[in-house]
Amino acid sequence: MREDVLLRARSGDEIAFRELVEPYRSELQFHCYRILGSLQDAEDLLQETLLAAWRGLDRFEGRGSVRSWLYRIATNRCLNALRDSGRRSKETPPMVEAPRPTRMTEPIWLEPCPDVLLEGVADASPGPEARYETRETIGLAFVAALQHLPPRQRAALVLRDVLGIRTADVADMLDSTETSVKGALQRARATLATRVPASARDQTPLPNSVKERALVQRFTDAVEHGDTDGVVSLLSDDAWLRMPPEPYEYQGPTAIATFLRDRAIRRGAPLQLVPTRANGQPAFGCYLPDSHAAILHSYGLLVLSLGAERISAITWFGDRGVFSHFGLPRTLPK
Repeated sequence: MREDVLLRARSGDEIAFRELVEPYRSELQFHCYRILGSLQDAEDLLQETLLAAWRGLDRFEGRGSVRSWLYRIATNRCLNALRDSGRRSKETPPMVEAPRPTRMTEPIWLEPCPDVLLEGVADASPGPEARYETRETIGLAFVAALQHLPPRQRAALVLRDVLGIRTADVADMLDSTETSVKGALQRARATLATRVPASARDQTPLPNSVKERALVQRFTDAVEHGDTDGVVSLLSDDAWLRMPPEPYEYQGPTAIATFLRDRAIRRGAPLQLVPTRANGQPAFGCYLPDSHAAILHSYGLLVLSLGAERISAITWFGDRGVFSHFGLPRTLPK
């Protein structure tokens, strides 16, 4: 941190302030996204964080880094937002005549994050005490698992195990004690292990690798030809199908096949896919042909999690509002 930039920012120089905080903008926004699971909420909380930092700059004593100070503000703003009773309800209407799921889970509000917003996040090196690789912690499965944790457990785990911040410093950032943070971490790690098993780590093909492209192409061909058996043949034995915020989850080729066939009958036509990327993973804008016009209507967004050889999870987002984040149109010509 350049002392002259800090002095100019404290004197009210907005350009100096931007120079001070701009290097951390992307990683702070993704930090808020990890905790909140929402792109829009993350953008709002980023703006609140920067405004609070601007107004409180005279209280920054410089004993720690600007980055740590900003993370403290962002984390506590996120916790305040999660406590706010005005946030949207997590109740969701039941799916119409859904096939019997493998399990019912607590509904979570989650949005996929376009890869374009990850620029700068992967370059932010975690501390030496981080327990996870950056590539894993930007993945949709990891962010989704975080949403099943109570807010303070969520914050503690991200600060300690994702960012690698020392336990004592995490306690200070959360206005807590080391004992309390260690207890929260123990409970959070146990919950996370049930939703992101260690056996699933380091098996994902590299982004845009030959292996990834081949698997994605086979999936695309099967979906666009209405070949449910072809899709199912690409799944691992323990693959999951999830549809946040719906509480229904399906595991294994048989259960997923039953669900996919049911939805295919209800749609009446195969989906057409437009490739994109979300959370460092292959994703698709899905479009349904109009039976009365020469257009395709946006239908939902789908994200694939890949294992060593097969698809380990399919996550479906029926909220077409996320299309704008990915630069995807609401309609396409046939």
